[in-house]
Amino acid sequence: MGEIKFNIVEEISVISESAKGWTKELNLISWNDREAKYDLRDWSPNKEKMGKGITLTKDELISLRDTLNKIKL
Repeated sequence: MGEIKFNIVEEISVISESAKGWTKELNLISWNDREAKYDLRDWSPNKEKMGKGITLTKDELISLRDTLNKIKL
């Protein structure tokens, strides 16, 4: 598997932080020089490692927002 390149275009929000310093973040990221998409995943301190996450287009993020707004929490 080749090297994965990423560029964090915009840091939007830190959702949570673990006791070991990993953060769950929503960011706008360009993967492998492609168009930037919204990305939700865990990051190690200094962003040296990352966990599995999900990547969403703007339309998908809007749909997710609308769905979450319908949930009674």
